[in-house]
Amino acid sequence: MNKDYWWRNTTIYEVYVDKFAGNFKGMVEKLPYLKKLGIDCIWLLPHYPSPMIDGGYDVSDYMDVRKELGTLDDFRLFISEAHKSGIRVIVDFVLNHVSIDHPWFKEASFSRNNPWRDYFIWSETGEEFSLAYNPFSHMTNGNWKLNEKTGDYYYATFFDEQADLNWDNPAIFNEALKIIDFWAGLGVDGFRLDAVGHLVKREGTDCRHLPEDHQVLKKLRLHLDQNWPGVIFLAEAGGSFKETIKYFGDGDECHMAFNFGLMAYTYLSIKRNDFSIINKFVKEFSDIPSNCQWATFISNHDEITFTPIEKEEERVELLNWLDPEGKYSFRGGRGVSMRIATVFGGDKDKILNIFKILFDLPGSPVIYYGSEIGMKNLELDTPPLDTRLYVRGNFDWPEAERQMRDKDSLLVQTSEMIKNRNLI
Repeated sequence: MNKDYWWRNTTIYEVYVDKFAGNFKGMVEKLPYLKKLGIDCIWLLPHYPSPMIDGGYDVSDYMDVRKELGTLDDFRLFISEAHKSGIRVIVDFVLNHVSIDHPWFKEASFSRNNPWRDYFIWSETGEEFSLAYNPFSHMTNGNWKLNEKTGDYYYATFFDEQADLNWDNPAIFNEALKIIDFWAGLGVDGFRLDAVGHLVKREGTDCRHLPEDHQVLKKLRLHLDQNWPGVIFLAEAGGSFKETIKYFGDGDECHMAFNFGLMAYTYLSIKRNDFSIINKFVKEFSDIPSNCQWATFISNHDEITFTPIEKEEERVELLNWLDPEGKYSFRGGRGVSMRIATVFGGDKDKILNIFKILFDLPGSPVIYYGSEIGMKNLELDTPPLDTRLYVRGNFDWPEAERQMRDKDSLLVQTSEMIKNRNLI
């Protein structure tokens, strides 16, 4: 497999192993489907052991596979078979936090004198970092959580069960290198860096996108380039476009970054039937280092976020259009948890249209599993506090098999678009 800048023109399929194929043995069996679809890279959502408080982003062991998904040998086989099929594999790497069930935190929370204590961020009062952003403010009560064993507080950006790591401790950087080496040694082709804009905390800031975050990334990238050429970093760094673009550095941080702004403005363009909005935005983001690429997308496992849109009235306009009843609202209306088939009421032509926009845009497109067959949001008896659960259903294999037999189906037409794109 040619590793020279392969990420510049790849088509990525984002998928949960269990919801798509049951386990890693099932993933091997489903490779022909993905090959026929036309994708050449798989992004695996978290596969690590986890209590699953946050869809696997609460990791309890960075160097193993969640037992429901199989074994490390199953993982190795999947990587090998994917590579034989010409498909690369990216895994999630959760840099910012671990599960409170992780051995590091279990040790650290036991006593104030524990040697693992400095792996985390602690406070006597829970009053520090008062300006820090709380992305789950609609689901959690602040960023400081009481540790009953020691009577003080640990810092958690997201859920209470996800304790933030202390990146001011050099030991955390060394642990990250071990994790990179472990999975790269098993053959993975890249790491999607989760919540990478939250790593370092500083008083007097909102603890997002700080210069120190970029210093960490430059050092991690140097290690990657020296030891694993061809393996990439893909940044998940939301917020404004001006902040996100910084994660390329000078071509010495992340090889790729998700273009959250483009997703938001794509929907605004469709809503208004005004594609000058996208064209203007494309011009703004085209100037990136030659060894880097945007990851473009129209839906994912989280929400369609409005955060990158600067004007409040435009965010309100999108919210009222996409989710007028507020059923799928996430983060207090800062986004909506919706699959594209739900957005467009299952209208095949409208779904194909947004795919065409995605595939025509500069960047490497990311397809969220099930979008290619028109999967809609789950129907849940009780509305969940975390509305992202609506978009995380099991893949509909009977529907996929039906569409494979129909040359006019959404699946077949989407596949043709992907393959035509890859011929350019």
